[in-house]
Amino acid sequence: MPRDTNPQGTIFGGVLLSYIDQAGAVGAYHAIRRAGWPYQPILTVAMNKVEFHQPVFVGDVVSFWSQVLRVGETSITVQVTVEAERNGETVKLTQAEVTFVAVELRDGERRPVPVRGALPPS
Repeated sequence: MPRDTNPQGTIFGGVLLSYIDQAGAVGAYHAIRRAGWPYQPILTVAMNKVEFHQPVFVGDVVSFWSQVLRVGETSITVQVTVEAERNGETVKLTQAEVTFVAVELRDGERRPVPVRGALPPS
């Protein structure tokens, strides 16, 4: 939308990063549900390898595609690809890796917990 644009008439990178963060979280939660792991709140801890390939123009209809790259003990990393259709062609606009950590609130602090749920007793 026009309110999201910079003086060059393209969308602010920060606006796009916000949408990438949201799309990554949706993708991570989807993967967690599909795997049958219990719901855990997740927080963004890193955004890596952000590459702006093409600008996003006002009026572009963009799609956000997510793919899980890695699942660690307490984290999940998702690649988010942003595309638009222009003149009948799909154009890759931006790509980023977003890492989330599963947390629980304990003693007033958020502490990392296993993404796959509680570890079995040893």
